Amino acid sequence: MRIEERYSYKIPFYHHHKKPLCYLNVLKGTNYVDIAFVQGVFLQGKFPQLKDKNNRKQVRSIQVKNLVSFNEKAFVTLLKEAVILLDKSKKAWNP
Repeated sequence: MRIEERYSYKIPFYHHHKKPLCYLNVLKGTNYVDIAFVQGVFLQGKFPQLKDKNNRKQVRSIQVKNLVSFNEKAFVTLLKEAVILLDKSKKAWNP
């Protein structure tokens, strides 16, 4: 799995085969890092920890408040599923 970091809109985006996979963001007025998956709506059924905090059409995210409560094993599983989904899709924003 090859992931490339690029900055867009002053935030880090992570791409797989030149398609955006996820990005990191700190939303104003929050105390967490939002790890947002571009095709998260299609992963939400299998990963209920993905939330829609801003009425987004397709993006779903997990909120990380600290590393102590961060479940790295679950995150890696989610990340691998997101890569598989992205590989199957023709476009990043609509599989």
